[in-house]
Amino acid sequence: MAVSSDELRRKCQELEAKWRASLQHAGLDGFVEFAVTVSSLTEFLEHHALSGLHQKAHALEQKVLSLMDEHMAAATGVVLASDTQAQLQAQMDEFAARVRAFVDGHSSQSEERRQAPDASSVAFALPSKQLVLFTDTPVGWKDLVAQVSFFQVKVDLLTTDQLLPASPEPALLLVDAADRSPPVFAAQVQALRGQFSASHIVGVNLGEDFESQHRALAAGCDTCFSVGTPLATLLARIVKLCTTEDEPAYKVLVVEDSKTAAALIRRTLSEGGMESQTITRPQEVLRALQAYGPDLVLMDMYMPGCTGVEVTRVIRQHAEFLSTPVVYLSGDTNVALQVDALRLGGDHFLTKPFNPVILNAVVKSKIDRYRTLRRTMLNDSLTGLLNHTSSKQQLQTTINAARLDGSSVCVAMVDIDHFKAVNDTYGHPMGDHVIRSVAWLLKQRVRRSDAVGRYGGEEFVVVLPGSVLAQAHEVLDRIRADFALIRHPVDDGWFSCTFSCGIAQWNPDLDAETLLKRADQALYQAKHAGRNQVMTFTP
Repeated sequence: MAVSSDELRRKCQELEAKWRASLQHAGLDGFVEFAVTVSSLTEFLEHHALSGLHQKAHALEQKVLSLMDEHMAAATGVVLASDTQAQLQAQMDEFAARVRAFVDGHSSQSEERRQAPDASSVAFALPSKQLVLFTDTPVGWKDLVAQVSFFQVKVDLLTTDQLLPASPEPALLLVDAADRSPPVFAAQVQALRGQFSASHIVGVNLGEDFESQHRALAAGCDTCFSVGTPLATLLARIVKLCTTEDEPAYKVLVVEDSKTAAALIRRTLSEGGMESQTITRPQEVLRALQAYGPDLVLMDMYMPGCTGVEVTRVIRQHAEFLSTPVVYLSGDTNVALQVDALRLGGDHFLTKPFNPVILNAVVKSKIDRYRTLRRTMLNDSLTGLLNHTSSKQQLQTTINAARLDGSSVCVAMVDIDHFKAVNDTYGHPMGDHVIRSVAWLLKQRVRRSDAVGRYGGEEFVVVLPGSVLAQAHEVLDRIRADFALIRHPVDDGWFSCTFSCGIAQWNPDLDAETLLKRADQALYQAKHAGRNQVMTFTP
C-alpha cells in the first residue's frame, strides 16, 4: 500500500522526539507517550504493508512495552539502566537508518491511480506495481505473467540464484519453492527480507503441511501458497496486494462529562493516529452519532443523570447503530457491573486509570472488526465491490450532492457478453474469475470519486460524478477494449471475453431509478447492435 515519503519521515521524526523527551524527563508519563508512539508507528507500518520496517518496529515495540509494564506495575518513574538505554538507542538508530535508506532509495514521483484530473503528483515511498518472480521454471508462469500485465502489474522473471538490485524496491516478491530444499528456500527468503523493507514476500508451491508453511513464515514470508493453488487464486491475491486502497482515519466519539479526562483520552487517541470528537452531555449522543458518524463510542460509565449503560441501551434502539462498538471506561472494578454492562449492549470494558497502549489497541481492534462487518454488509463477497443495495444508495447520495452543487452525473451499466456460455463451457469457478477480472479492471481504471458496484450476476454499475456523456464514454470504451484483450487461461489453452455497456446522464428531472433504467436501455441497445461496444442513452 502506497505511503508518502513525507508522512513516513514525519512519523519517524515524531518517534525520535518522543524518545529524546523520555530521556530528558525521567517521569513515567514521558515514557508512556514514547511507548504509544512506538505502538502507533508499528501499526502504521503493518497497515501500509512495509513488512521489513514493521519487523524492526515490532521488535522495538516489544522491548518498550515490556519496560513500560514493569515500571507501571512498580508505580515509579522510568530511569533506564545504562545498558538498557544503550540497547534501546541502538535499536532506534538501526530503525532510523533503515527508514532513511528506504526513503532515499525508493522515493519517486508518480501519478496516483484513480486520482481526480486536477490532483497533483504525489511523492510515494512504495514503488508502483512491480512484481519479481524467482523461479527456475519460467515457462510454467507465462499465464500468470500475461494475466497480471492487464492489471498494470509489471513482472520481472529471475532464476532462484540471481540477485536483485536494492533499488527500485518491488511491491511484491514471489519465491518459487518447487524442486528446492526447505533450507535453501528459507535462506533466500531470509536474505530478501533483510534486503527489502517494504516488499511483500509470497512463497509459492510450498508443501501443504504445517511445518513447511511455518518455516516459510518464520523465514520472512508474508503469505504462503501451497502446491496446486489455482492460478485465479494467486492472481486475486496479487491484484489485491498491488491495489492502493487507503481507508479513512478511524473516528471515535468520546462520551465523557469531565473535560480533563476527555482531553487525556483524545490526546491518547490522537497519538494512535485516530480522530475523535467529545460530547459532555449523554443526551446529545444520537445527534452526535448521526452528524459525526464514528466507528466506535468510548463511553464513561458514570455521568450526571445517566449511566453509560443507559446511554448504550438508547443507542441500541436505533437500527443504524446496532453494530457500532461501545467501549466503557470506568474507575469501578466491580465484576458484576462489568458483566451487566456487556450484556446490555457494550463491547468491552476498560478500567481507569487506563493504559494508553491498551486503550488504543482495544479501540483499533474493535474498529477493524466493525469495518470488516460493514464491508460484508455493503460489499459483494466475490468482487469486493458495492453490492446491489449499496450501489443504489451510492447513486442516490451522488444525485443528492449534484442537486446541491449543480454538477453532472453519469451512470454506466456493464454486462459481460455470452456469460452463460462461459459457465457452461469452462465451469462456474472460471466464470467467477471472469467476473472478478471485470471488477478489478473497472476499479483500477476509474477515479477515487467514482463508485463501482456489482449490480447482480454478471452486471455492474459505475457511478461517475462530475462527468458528462462524452467523458464517461471515453473511459468505459477504453476499459472495454482492454478487457477484450485479456486471455483467461484454461487447461492448456485460453479464452477471452467481452462486455457491453450503456451510459446515461442525469438531469434534475430524473430520479435514481429512472436514470438506471435509461442506462439499462442503452445497454440493451449495445447488446442488440452486436455486443462488445459502449452506447449512450439518447432521449
